[in-house]
Amino acid sequence: MNLKKILIMGMGNILLSDEGVGVRAIEYMERQALPENVDLLDGGTGGFTLLPEIMKYDEVILIDATLDDHPPGTIRVIKPRFAADFPKAMSTHDIGLKDLIESASIMGKLPPLHLIVVTIPGFQPMDMDLSPEIQKVLPEVYQTALNILGKINQ
Repeated sequence: MNLKKILIMGMGNILLSDEGVGVRAIEYMERQALPENVDLLDGGTGGFTLLPEIMKYDEVILIDATLDDHPPGTIRVIKPRFAADFPKAMSTHDIGLKDLIESASIMGKLPPLHLIVVTIPGFQPMDMDLSPEIQKVLPEVYQTALNILGKINQ
């Protein structure tokens, strides 16, 4: 059986505490077991520069922070097809990510996306550490990614 090539990419600004949850999730996953057909990437706050990287994969799992009406630490999975399908985020990388997705979609080269979003509080201090309430959900983000991988690799 030929396994799909899958990318798990975390997005976020690690200088703004919980806004960096996607990047911190990748750091957490680097210390965990993952299938051999999976690559991890710290996408930081990048936008268009990530397009060639995303297009190398059969499927992509994105991890990012979101601002919504859910309690902080809530994890949801969204299957975005267009930029408008993305939840509200707080930072400039949100615009770059949406543009990236739109560009790949228009070019017909957008692999199937699975977006894991973690609700964060509205105010984020200049701090390189996650808050305790967001730090404690990293194992659940990892498990959510494993669940998605299990469905992809069936």
